[in-house]
Amino acid sequence: MTGETPIRVLFADDEPLARRGMEQLLAGHADCIIVAACRNGRETLRALRTAQPDVAFLDIHMPGLDGFQVLQSIEAGMAPVLVFVTAFDEFAVRAFEQHALDYLLKPVSQERFDITMARIRERLRLEHAGRLTRQLAEFLGDDAARTVWRLPATHAAQAFVVPTPSGDLVLDPDEIDWIQAQDYCAAVHAGGRRHVIRESLHSLERRLDPDHFVRVHRSAIVRIDRVRELRPTGTGGGLVVLRDGTRLPVSRRRRERVAARIRRR
Repeated sequence: MTGETPIRVLFADDEPLARRGMEQLLAGHADCIIVAACRNGRETLRALRTAQPDVAFLDIHMPGLDGFQVLQSIEAGMAPVLVFVTAFDEFAVRAFEQHALDYLLKPVSQERFDITMARIRERLRLEHAGRLTRQLAEFLGDDAARTVWRLPATHAAQAFVVPTPSGDLVLDPDEIDWIQAQDYCAAVHAGGRRHVIRESLHSLERRLDPDHFVRVHRSAIVRIDRVRELRPTGTGGGLVVLRDGTRLPVSRRRRERVAARIRRR
């Protein structure tokens, strides 16, 4: 989903002012086309099935069906890249548990929205690469496909090598803020930049020093000294706030361990 291929966007909000605001935020992204602007949950569900957008921006509180109910009603394999847009921050953990790519708090600034769009483009690019990989596997066989897409050898025992257009970038673990699971890959966030590597979060976790990193959720690992705050949530889990303002869910079964690790740092 890059280059000349447009990104098909659906957004849903029961407030006319919020829908106009979304149109304005999208106006600066020439590669996006709006395929549906919905006013309630049931209208959103119909549009998701008929318009088949690449990405959906969903409000949580909507008449008929709320944003979570809409997501639960989508048939398997039909869900687009999902971003929740809401005035309430208490739903962040649940949103990420539903595999939302991002969680935007109203009012959304253009700068924050542009960051989200960059993440969306990267996710769509990776999904496209994944489809090509599966097609290659079918054509060559799994072993041959894995050989074609193998990871470069690490520079050092704890270093991470990230392929870039200009060559291999070597990241020291001290530079890493947090790591996000992303399908068959992982997104390493370091120094305000995001680097995608073809390695699972589970594999990366085994290579990280447990004195400095902790798994907070099935979808995220954080560097402990980057955590500014650990907040409880009504679900029994929690929310970590990093120094740069990033908010990540803490699962209920990991919360006590995460809290203990933060206290010991």
